[in-house]
Amino acid sequence: MKALLILFVLMNLDKLLKTGRCTETQDQILSITPKTQEQVDILKNVSTQYETALWQPVSPQYIKEETEVHLYVPANSSEIVKDLLQKHAITHGVLLANANELIEMQTRNGSTDPRSSSTFYERYHSLDDIYHWINRTQQENPNMVKTILIGSSYEKRPLYVLKLSINNRPNKKAMWIDCGIHAREWISPAFCLWFVQNSLSFYKLNQDITRILDNMDVYILPVMNPDGYHYTWTTNRMWRKNRSVSKSSNCIGVDLNRNFDANWCTEGASDEPCTEIYCGAFPESEPESQAVANFLRSHKDSVQFYLSIHSYSQMLLFPYSCTLDEAENHKDLLEMAQEAAQAIRRYYRNTYKYGSGAKTIYLAPGGSDDWAYNLGIKYSFTFELQDRGRYGFLLPPSLISRACNEALIAVKTIALKVIEKTKASASHP
Repeated sequence: MKALLILFVLMNLDKLLKTGRCTETQDQILSITPKTQEQVDILKNVSTQYETALWQPVSPQYIKEETEVHLYVPANSSEIVKDLLQKHAITHGVLLANANELIEMQTRNGSTDPRSSSTFYERYHSLDDIYHWINRTQQENPNMVKTILIGSSYEKRPLYVLKLSINNRPNKKAMWIDCGIHAREWISPAFCLWFVQNSLSFYKLNQDITRILDNMDVYILPVMNPDGYHYTWTTNRMWRKNRSVSKSSNCIGVDLNRNFDANWCTEGASDEPCTEIYCGAFPESEPESQAVANFLRSHKDSVQFYLSIHSYSQMLLFPYSCTLDEAENHKDLLEMAQEAAQAIRRYYRNTYKYGSGAKTIYLAPGGSDDWAYNLGIKYSFTFELQDRGRYGFLLPPSLISRACNEALIAVKTIALKVIEKTKASASHP
């Protein structure tokens, strides 16, 4: 019996050592609510001085009284940050106590585990896996899927767009979906893969998908920021920007969603390379945003519906984000977003806020959706997928299918409306 016990201990030593960390601090996500201006200033200081990552809001300038802040605090900064918060009586709680365990679990891809019951689409995938998936998808569906190389990233990784096309009708309209503009938002590329799989599997079986694909080509860019995405898998899970090197600073990266030519680098963006919302040296300074802009410019007559997928916060947003002005067709956009949010609520009992970007969250100039809208793509949206902060950017794989199905029903709702409106305007020029 004693020998068996010793054997058990030896076999599980690694596990025991790992779980014996009950006293050791792990990386955590804190929820913090400053109540006074002084507390706001302290929190701004904490989020910039210490090795932390601000999850919500995206930049310290948006921290304000009575507004919940989500802060990623690595184990080595935990004690000092919590001491500071307690010292100044700043209300805070732990949203996630074991962030590093979640990260480990999500990068340890279960595809090699035969016991894994989840499908390929209910897991997160490395950039290499996604490139393999793109090739495989095209090879397996040669009549419906075409791969288009639209450019390459700063570190020379290819930017592949998948074109889903069922027929060659003259004057056929199109929609565009990009995912993964912000590296750490892993649910975003997961949605692009989910959407493609769903479209190919359910064409001729699902009425909505069939109607959409019969009437529109669909362009899908699964990872708009491949360098940043790869970096979140290898080095820093919390990375947001691309990986371009600045001439004026040692800090790396530009926020690609502040790099488009829509009130570029005004309030809500920053010209400081070390910030998370750095707008770049000039509009479209980055090869990734330039590749997307060039492609859309050359397809602006056919693309009617533009969609950019982000996380987190559960919102369906439309222009403008770069100004408080209302879009010309604000009423239509509001109606579509409302209908999509109602569909999500009806089918999945989940609530999504909706409205124009600037009025629903905050001013964010240089965004791809505003730029696409100004180009002439009048149905332009940004979706913020699950959740509201419980897991934030670390949404567990078990929630991928639910998050993607919510987004899918919203996409279908809006796409069908766009088809309807486009047909109506074509018959009444």
